[in-house]
Amino acid sequence: MNENNKILVGKIVTPQGIRGEFRVQSFAASPNDFKSFHIICDKCESNQFHFVRVLKQNIIIAKIDGITDRNTVESLRGTELFILRDDLPKLKENEYYQSDLIGFDVIRGGTKIGIVDCFQNFGGGDIIELDNGDMVSFKNADVDVKNKTIKVI
Repeated sequence: MNENNKILVGKIVTPQGIRGEFRVQSFAASPNDFKSFHIICDKCESNQFHFVRVLKQNIIIAKIDGITDRNTVESLRGTELFILRDDLPKLKENEYYQSDLIGFDVIRGGTKIGIVDCFQNFGGGDIIELDNGDMVSFKNADVDVKNKTIKVI
């Protein structure tokens, strides 16, 4: 499978109870999206991952078939959860996925300050991480897909 075709949508963060359920930090637009995602991860086979419920804004409870105890879940901490890019909804005009912005030039005040390396979100909004290690807010950014630039404040 082409690694560029995989989109990171969440990460297993901690056990939930003693019967094999766990908390997932969701990177999706809505945690309810996990109800329809076909999850791919290196700790489960196809169709073994199951959404259980939303716990709070970006945390869901989930389960993997065959995992029935807290100790086994402990070994899953940090496991990244992916979907195939082809499974994402089709975009409307002037929409984009953040993963499509990787490699764009970031401009502030008419000067290039770096290239998009990845996006982060620590709870206060999306942050662009640049190739030089700097981080800038994505809030109110002006994305020009045609010219592959992002203007930030």
